[in-house]
Amino acid sequence: MNETGSYAATRELVLSELHTALNSIDSAQVEQLIDAVLAADQVFFVGVGRVLLSLQAIAKRWAHLGIKTHFVGEITEPAITDRDLLIVGSGSGTTLFPAGIAQKAHQIGAKVVHIGSNPNSGLKDIAAFMVRIPVRTKYYLDDEIDSEQPMTSLFEQSLLLLGDIVAKMIIDRRHLDMKALWQYHANLE
Repeated sequence: MNETGSYAATRELVLSELHTALNSIDSAQVEQLIDAVLAADQVFFVGVGRVLLSLQAIAKRWAHLGIKTHFVGEITEPAITDRDLLIVGSGSGTTLFPAGIAQKAHQIGAKVVHIGSNPNSGLKDIAAFMVRIPVRTKYYLDDEIDSEQPMTSLFEQSLLLLGDIVAKMIIDRRHLDMKALWQYHANLE
């Protein structure tokens, strides 16, 4: 077998793409996101497919920091209010369900933040701001970072890692004791 397609070559390709993608995120937008998260009473997440899986992992990790997190559609989802934040994960910004939920949250008065790639979607009119991960979407915009991975894998991976980076930044900002975080971890194990 030649090097192309081997585990080592593919691993380096994926890590290189992630390095490029994460380096392309505006740090001021990340700081703005952290401010919004810490100012909110509750943080809600909405997305579909693999994006939703990344958002659920982020919600879980942020809950370990003492942040009240929920994802739209969970059976115990409480009401969103004007003191809350909705994070919309959508690379294209045009996915029907997240866009509709964003509109509803905006009407209620919740702050809406879009984490995605397409700055020209309809979400730009209702989101307080966007955290842009400028990687390939289904629209293949001219300024998107291309990927050799299938479909929008690079967006979903970058989103998950961004969530963990933000968690670490919140830990540092709040001077949280890492051992004390276990009080928020599930204990029915």
